[in-house]
Amino acid sequence: MSAVTREAVEACLRQFTDPHLDQDPVSAGCLREVDIQGARVSVRLELGYAAGLFKNGWAQMLQMALENLEGVDSAQVQVDCVIDSHQGQAQVPALAGVKNVIAVASGKGGVGKSTTAANLALALAREGARVGILDADIYGPSQGIMFGIAEGTRPEVREQKWFVPLEAHGVQVMSMAFLTDDNTPMVWRGPMVSGALLQLITQTAWNDLDYLVVDMPPGTGDIQLTLAQKVPVAGSVIVTTPQDLALLDARKGVEMFRKVHIPVLGVVENMAVHICSNCGHAEHLFGEGGGEKLAAQYGVELLASLPLSMAIRMQADDGKPTTIADPESQIAMIYQDLARKVGARIAMAGKPVMPNIEISED
Repeated sequence: MSAVTREAVEACLRQFTDPHLDQDPVSAGCLREVDIQGARVSVRLELGYAAGLFKNGWAQMLQMALENLEGVDSAQVQVDCVIDSHQGQAQVPALAGVKNVIAVASGKGGVGKSTTAANLALALAREGARVGILDADIYGPSQGIMFGIAEGTRPEVREQKWFVPLEAHGVQVMSMAFLTDDNTPMVWRGPMVSGALLQLITQTAWNDLDYLVVDMPPGTGDIQLTLAQKVPVAGSVIVTTPQDLALLDARKGVEMFRKVHIPVLGVVENMAVHICSNCGHAEHLFGEGGGEKLAAQYGVELLASLPLSMAIRMQADDGKPTTIADPESQIAMIYQDLARKVGARIAMAGKPVMPNIEISED
């Protein structure tokens, strides 16, 4: 029986592709330790993104492959998730209590951006990350409703300076809606809105967040520019529908983030297809393939394509978005995959490759 070598172990691991990193664990820099003790092999991988619902199955798959290697009697694979801070725009200071800021944006309203932001935040939390969500849509805040927070609920104020974010479904939530009357419109000019956004972000006592999801207002105006200049955004997600008008505005959103040097992590396409609840007929009400074309045009990834579903709308209106209302559903699984891909894209954008540690018998 030939002795097991590190090269053989790495060659085995290279045969498997992490579906979120689109690379094998060795090429992606995830391999941290290889311990070869005769016919026993132990491997430790480190993922730079939240993957609590994925890592055990991933470890089991790699373990079975290693145990099929010649000379290996038993193998152990440990997969850890370690989420680091990633640099945002140059010369923008870090945000206290927050490792990574994710902007969820759209060129126009009505494309399901807020619903996507809420489910993304909840999906990241289900994967084991510490998550917050900021409702930056000053004129039309909706995250309070989506997270089931009762009207009139106010955040505590600490030391007469810090807002303590509310918590719902394991996510820290902050919104202008918590500071105003829901029935009173915000009749503010641009500078007032920008000032309010900065105050919400910088004067909220975020508690050790891995990710802060920012639900942006639609468009490419003052709030977007303020965010780009004052907040260290690790990456942005563009939400659109297949409709030509929505895609036209989504292109503007992509271009805006590129001009302010914020990485576009990818595109989420909502309302891609409607499936009749009676007969099962699939119909593309808003067009077909628009998200793919947009992603291809700008060299970014189509992160997720979601159907036009009454359940998504009803669950959000009831204060329990799909990710937690029906966590085993096909739609919830799409959101979970989206969360892992977003985290992986952030990790790939700025994480240095760490040296591997090898322990072997002489």
